[in-house]
Amino acid sequence: MTSLIGTHSGKFHCDEAFACFMLKQLPQFKDHSILRTRDPAQLEKCDIVVDVGGVFDHSKQRYDHHQRGFTDTMRTLEKLNFDTKLSSAGLVYAHYGKDVINQILGGNVSPSMLDLFYHRLYEQFVESIDAIDNGIAQYDGVPKYHSPGNLSARTGQFNAHWNEPENDADERFQQAMQFIGGEFVRSVKYLANVWWPAREIIENAVEKRFENDASGRIILIENGGCPWKEHFFDIEAEKNIADDKITYILFSDSTNASWRVQAIPVDKNAAFENRMPLPAAWRGLRDAELSKESGIPGGVFVHISGFIGGNLTREGALAMARKALEIGEENPAKKAKLDN
Repeated sequence: MTSLIGTHSGKFHCDEAFACFMLKQLPQFKDHSILRTRDPAQLEKCDIVVDVGGVFDHSKQRYDHHQRGFTDTMRTLEKLNFDTKLSSAGLVYAHYGKDVINQILGGNVSPSMLDLFYHRLYEQFVESIDAIDNGIAQYDGVPKYHSPGNLSARTGQFNAHWNEPENDADERFQQAMQFIGGEFVRSVKYLANVWWPAREIIENAVEKRFENDASGRIILIENGGCPWKEHFFDIEAEKNIADDKITYILFSDSTNASWRVQAIPVDKNAAFENRMPLPAAWRGLRDAELSKESGIPGGVFVHISGFIGGNLTREGALAMARKALEIGEENPAKKAKLDN
């Protein structure tokens, strides 16, 4: 007897295509065929059903979200602290997501790493699918521009078009599954192979910050290509060290064989406001003029906004950061801003 994953026939959406893809990654469902139907008698024969049937019951492996009274979120299911109403994708991710991630990464992923990936992938990938399928706007008001390239819209483009009278709907659904699934697999592997190693580098740099300066307010990483901002704020919050007022980060710039000193933003959502920009007297200066003004040899530049500067050497960049701290502490306005 054929084992079946059931979902609805007709026009498909991103959520059930993604839900079916996730299930097919798991050993218990990988050999199941997908049955697309709205016939209750046929759905009753399925081992697991997503996005159709009017029932959400994990014990019976039924994952629909269209029924009246359905309001579940990752928070109500006690999985994660997100309040977006779930689609079939979110329901499947809630109950099987960790197993899917672990399977994609070959098994034996540590629990702490798996928890972190599970949270981040919901936030960065799955939640928008849930929201769009449930008609939840991303923001209030009229958008200033159109952004039609989201995953849900691109998945929907695999449906038959009005001027295509003949098509294999089930084959189109398989194509949609592979598209959205491929995007998810790339996201999972990016986290494991790129994002996670960067986190370890930043966490180590934060731990060693007192080796750079007794204040502990300067962190240093050797690799200038390492993405640091998001990791830094997450680590700062997890370690409860916001009161340490970490202010500058130093990193190498391999393209110019020099070093950079960058002011840390006030928080993870701030694009242009920093905890303590480099001194006003240095801003817009370059090379010898900067070295003379700062009193530090090897000056390369300081951006006109003061968010970043450069020096030819590691020692010079560290000296710039230390002196910038001294100057900033002498400036009451800057100090008050950092304290707040």
